Amino acid sequence: MRIQNVALELFAEQGYDKTSLRELSERLGMTKASLYYYFKSKDDIVQSLVDDLLTAVDEVVDWARGQERTPENRRELIERYAKAIRSQGTPLLRFLMENQPALRVHECGGALRDRMRVLVDFVVDPRDPLPVQLCGRMAFFALHGAPMIMNDVEATSDEVFDAACAVALSMLPGDDDGERPPS
Repeated sequence: MRIQNVALELFAEQGYDKTSLRELSERLGMTKASLYYYFKSKDDIVQSLVDDLLTAVDEVVDWARGQERTPENRRELIERYAKAIRSQGTPLLRFLMENQPALRVHECGGALRDRMRVLVDFVVDPRDPLPVQLCGRMAFFALHGAPMIMNDVEATSDEVFDAACAVALSMLPGDDDGERPPS
């Protein structure tokens, strides 16, 4: 886990593309050969980081597949998803948000996009007006982007996640009264 944590630090400082395995091994205080024992490439490190996230998200996806799309279940999905990504930590979310171009070509990026399509499809009804659809999609962005866009605010990670979840829930299409966000 130390290798992944230091890799996330370097990726955050320099970006994924500009970080080499040599720099990572130096920061870890080990030889490049020792690092190769654990990971053959940066892609392997990223895959290991994203695997735990995919497992957590898969639990939410599996739950959603067995549910009716009601306002209550939409809220429950957002809360479950928020808990799943919160458990992975702020550094990973920042990495995912800040390194989107690198992830577009990485296998795990496609896997994450596939899961997100399932989650968004559960929350967003394509028959709704575009502003309502956008609110549903932006609920996920609030959860993903909050750690990055709130990094200069004096608040704990938990406070930021709680605020992001509250914002995400407020953006959901429909509520218990059958009302919709403004269109």
